[in-house]
Amino acid sequence: MKSTLKLWTQLGLGTALAGGLLAACGGEAGGNGATSEAGGESAAVAGEGEGGSGAGEGTGGEAAGGEGEGGVAVADAATDPVAYGIALAVAEAHVIAAHDAYAAGKKDAAAEMFAHPAAEVLVEMDPVFAKLGVRDFKLLLTDASAAVSDGKSAAEIDRQYDEIIAALRAAAAKAPKSDAGEAAVATGIIADQIERASAMYRTAAKDDRYEPYLDGYGFYKVAQGAFARAGAAIKAANPDVHARISEALALLGKAYPAATRPAKLPVEQGALSAASSRVMLAAGR
Repeated sequence: MKSTLKLWTQLGLGTALAGGLLAACGGEAGGNGATSEAGGESAAVAGEGEGGSGAGEGTGGEAAGGEGEGGVAVADAATDPVAYGIALAVAEAHVIAAHDAYAAGKKDAAAEMFAHPAAEVLVEMDPVFAKLGVRDFKLLLTDASAAVSDGKSAAEIDRQYDEIIAALRAAAAKAPKSDAGEAAVATGIIADQIERASAMYRTAAKDDRYEPYLDGYGFYKVAQGAFARAGAAIKAANPDVHARISEALALLGKAYPAATRPAKLPVEQGALSAASSRVMLAAGR
């Protein structure tokens, strides 16, 4: 446990994670009950620019007005399936970014990205998850971070990644009920992720660090995956928003061609911002 807390502290996660995970590391909370070591977060990964306008923008990663880091509306998540889905999507974006960065040989960034959602989102969401009966899975993320830092095999990282995604899907299945249909909820989540990806690209254009680009890549990939799953329902409910999302994702695919940052960003920021704005307008956000 000492080595775990030392690593968390070195990477800026000690305060945020220790309170929520000490019990879990002792086998008293959900998760796998094993002691785990976490990777951490750099200043850039700590949420700078991550708050999408759909969820309220944070300042330096801390959003005001009762929201958690990264502009996640934790106060609404227990009753609003869109706010709840956005919280899970932000966590998933970091996990996807971590996995793909690891595959590209960016192990330090991968360790940071795996651990980051545990402190940024999941600690804040603990009361919501408890109310909805969602099993605590923060240790899955910190275990994956530690596995990357410890040089575990690619097969082991893939296994842990799959386990995290399964936990996120299980959590999504317990989203709060509302009158909003599948298409409306999915549209709200996807629009938010597109806006976050656009915002991070704007940050990356002014900042040559890797992390803002990698954050944006994760948000794009989550939006892309969610649209693949819900696109048919969205098209049936609102063909216009379906078309606007398709256009924005096509442009984001050019902006974020891979998990590794290109030497020169390939898309003009204004075009990306405009595409995101068209999605938000069509979605009524």
